[in-house]
Amino acid sequence: MLVLGVDPGSAFTGFGFVESVAGQLKYCHDEQLKLPAKADVGEKLALLYDHTSDLLRQYKPDQLAVEGIFYGCNVKSMLVLGQARGAVMVAGAKFSLAIHEYPPALVKQAVVGYGKASKEQVQHMVKLLLKIPALAGEHAADALAVAICHHHQARLQGWQRS
Repeated sequence: MLVLGVDPGSAFTGFGFVESVAGQLKYCHDEQLKLPAKADVGEKLALLYDHTSDLLRQYKPDQLAVEGIFYGCNVKSMLVLGQARGAVMVAGAKFSLAIHEYPPALVKQAVVGYGKASKEQVQHMVKLLLKIPALAGEHAADALAVAICHHHQARLQGWQRS
């Protein structure tokens, strides 16, 4: 099962592909997309949708896992994050993918073993678990962590390809 994990954002969005082969996690690809700071929201969402669609077309994952919204005080930031998540999720739906959402604390728990782990701890564990020397960036590391989390949840729940 090949999973695309996504860490959506309005400035950067991370993408990470992780495959399960004979019960072992295998790194496939990671990257982060820097969205133009001066673009309006519509342009950013279109770029995010198009880039996600291009990756889905190229890698043909079986499932899509997206990091859920963390709750904060800034309502505007939460709305923008929700819009970015929506663009990614619509792209996944257009490719008929099952879409799974995971809260940040569960992702950290799955990768580090502690739901309040630091970004540095997540990055370190992602590199160890996937046996890779470097990452495309912190958002790409978070995306790979989301994909790892989904693989763990799929194994625990006995989910098949869907």
